[in-house]
Amino acid sequence: MSTTVTDPDPEAAPRKRFSRAWLVRFLVAAASGFTLYLSFAPRPLWWLAPLAFTGFALVVHGRRFRGAFGYGFVFGMGFFLPLLTWLLDFLGPGFGPWPWLGLAMALSVYLGFGGAFATVVWRLPLGPLWAALVIIALETPRTWFPFGGFPWGRVAFSQPEGAFVSLASIGGAPLVGLAVVATGFGLAALCLRLKGAHPRRSLVAASALTLVPVVAGLAVWPTIGTEAQDGELTVATVQGNAPDIGLALEGRRDELRSNHLAESARLLEKLKASNTKVDLLVWPETAMAMRTGDPGVDRMVRDYGTQAIIGALVRLPDGSAQNSALVWDPVTGPGQRYAKQQLVPFGEYVPARELAKLVTPFVDSVANMTPGDGANAALSVAGTKVGVFICYETAFDYPARESVADGAELLVVPTNNAWYGPGEMSYQQLAMSRLRAVEHGRSVIVSATSGVSAIVAPDGSIMASTSLFTADSLVGRVPLRQQTTLSDLLGVTTEYGLLALAIAGVTGGYVLRFRTRRASAAKATREAAG
Repeated sequence: MSTTVTDPDPEAAPRKRFSRAWLVRFLVAAASGFTLYLSFAPRPLWWLAPLAFTGFALVVHGRRFRGAFGYGFVFGMGFFLPLLTWLLDFLGPGFGPWPWLGLAMALSVYLGFGGAFATVVWRLPLGPLWAALVIIALETPRTWFPFGGFPWGRVAFSQPEGAFVSLASIGGAPLVGLAVVATGFGLAALCLRLKGAHPRRSLVAASALTLVPVVAGLAVWPTIGTEAQDGELTVATVQGNAPDIGLALEGRRDELRSNHLAESARLLEKLKASNTKVDLLVWPETAMAMRTGDPGVDRMVRDYGTQAIIGALVRLPDGSAQNSALVWDPVTGPGQRYAKQQLVPFGEYVPARELAKLVTPFVDSVANMTPGDGANAALSVAGTKVGVFICYETAFDYPARESVADGAELLVVPTNNAWYGPGEMSYQQLAMSRLRAVEHGRSVIVSATSGVSAIVAPDGSIMASTSLFTADSLVGRVPLRQQTTLSDLLGVTTEYGLLALAIAGVTGGYVLRFRTRRASAAKATREAAG
């Protein structure tokens, strides 16, 4: 009796190993993206961001372009899906999860390309630094597309405190982001070097790339100025509170106005009791609606006897609306006005309205507002110039930069975060304002309808803040500063300079790859001929 022995499939073991390795890389990419999310406010875990990019680099290293793109995309989804959950509160059940999922996917494509192009430049000298440049450079087109730009979740916004944020005074958000990613990629290169994956790479270079950004950030901290250069102002900001109903808040302007008038009256009584006089009163974004004037607000400002910046939805003669901040004088009433330039997609206008109707009919309830033209970037009020950028504009570099260039000695951010529910959006936005304070060397007053309102010092520290969905007020004395930072002087040069370097690096990476392949082919030809 004979027994037939069947040889095992010789390809089964490699397939199993491939499947297991793919799954591990997938999970590490997703976990690294979630780690980046954990580094964002309200958690003070800024140091997690470099570690997230260490995991990102280790996953995409050595992959082909398509595979690295896929893992970068997974990293992005692991990051953006939890970061943007507040969109579900904002849009409400009528829209479903599709805008949230669609936006997260669109933004993750950028990180997908970041992972793919990182593999191209990694073989260059100082490859991890070139790879970090690629990641940060891809944040620039994110300010253009989708929906007119959505820079929420830029790497720098995870750093309102810690070792890296001081670099905002040198090169703004792009330099802070580059320092974070370079540290993480440098640590990944160090791990690969110790593992022996790159025996020719210098241990010193990998260590330097990991440490230099941290050391540079700590070295710049003593240069961050906080002292008054043109006196001080006592500023009060009123948080009247609002119902947590998302986009339905659009029809409750009278309630918002009444809440803010009531809280203003309570604050005035406290000020009188403590014999305190404020120099400037601030109301948040769209706390009222107006066409020509408002007797109730007129009376409130007269009672305070000081000028105010009032967030209002202003009706234009053609019937359209502008999201505005007005200087309100106790004698002459409303005057100089700044209108929001960067409008919120699906909140203040609907991009591709006909296409959006295929997803939900609720877009018909959202009217398109008229964006501002950038005039009055710095308002003349309370004896000084105050820069204003409204809510969503905090995520963009240019509004604050324009206001400082126009002479602003103090920055004010009116915002209506009641639209976004009790989630993390308000904390994420406050982190951006803290970064802007360091970037421009100015105190920042964040005036929110329902929180978080805050008074931020020029070094990004929070002097006072409120809680979410409470009626409250803040009063604080802040320094007025005139000195411009290097970031102000460089302006867009830093951002576009890094973008140009990244393009040059990717080009150089492809040239190096082509030459290497051509040399290998020539060598193979010689060996075959010999």
